[in-house]
Amino acid sequence: MKKSGVSSQTGTVKRRKKIIYIDDVNYSLVSVKSRIGELYDVYTAVSAVKLFEFLDNITPDLILLDVNMPDVDGYETIKSIKKDERYSNIPVIFLTGNSDRESVVKGLSLGAADYVIKPFNVLKLIGTIEYHLNPDKGKESVDNESSANKPCVLIVDDVSSMLRAIQYALHDRYNVSALSKSEDAIDFLRNKTPDLIILDYLMPVLNGFDLIPIIREIPNHKDTPIIIITTEGTPEHVSEAILLGASDFIVKPFKPSEVNSKVAKHIRIARELKKIKEEFKNIYE
Repeated sequence: MKKSGVSSQTGTVKRRKKIIYIDDVNYSLVSVKSRIGELYDVYTAVSAVKLFEFLDNITPDLILLDVNMPDVDGYETIKSIKKDERYSNIPVIFLTGNSDRESVVKGLSLGAADYVIKPFNVLKLIGTIEYHLNPDKGKESVDNESSANKPCVLIVDDVSSMLRAIQYALHDRYNVSALSKSEDAIDFLRNKTPDLIILDYLMPVLNGFDLIPIIREIPNHKDTPIIIITTEGTPEHVSEAILLGASDFIVKPFKPSEVNSKVAKHIRIARELKKIKEEFKNIYE
């Protein structure tokens, strides 16, 4: 990749997007900068004070923000960002180890565009960044796809009423397949390649967590987004899901709009990841 940002297709110079990452742990700052620095101009800050010093001179396209920091934590920092009309429209993504539902909800309620849990997959982080740098990119084409070309979603849940509820929530925009047995999902995925998979956590024989590593071993499903539906939202539960390879989680009871929103988001992120991997395959294989 050329750091000048020259487009391989048009030969034109494409402005590299600027990202500021705030974290009081130096290792995290160095790690994130080294892993996404091929794609963006990354500026690092060890505190909220340093962030606002940067903002006096740099207008970033996006801000990555840790939650747990001394003096001023991430929640107070985002409040200050959103109160200032100069910066209020800059998307802020929390990048943090706080994985409980309350932390996620609090971050989003304060105006965060998204919430990425550490330890993170670099490609998924990049996909999330791209999604929020270009929020409308690809949305219209997905919404207007013909029935035959609609994204495909597989739902696996042993409760028939839950299957019907999720199918109903998604049927307008997606081609939906539904299975009630986790073991049937393995056979299905060996022959089919849905764009996204929704797994219930509590199922007989194999639960959602049991299925994730099995799915990841199936060719063509290493990067397929997986959403876990669960009645639990504890830090331990969510962290385990993310570590196993889940892209996101939905806690019951949920609203159909939440399911639709998360499915749309992760399908678009997956499409961005595919493009990034094709363009920069020597870096992100």
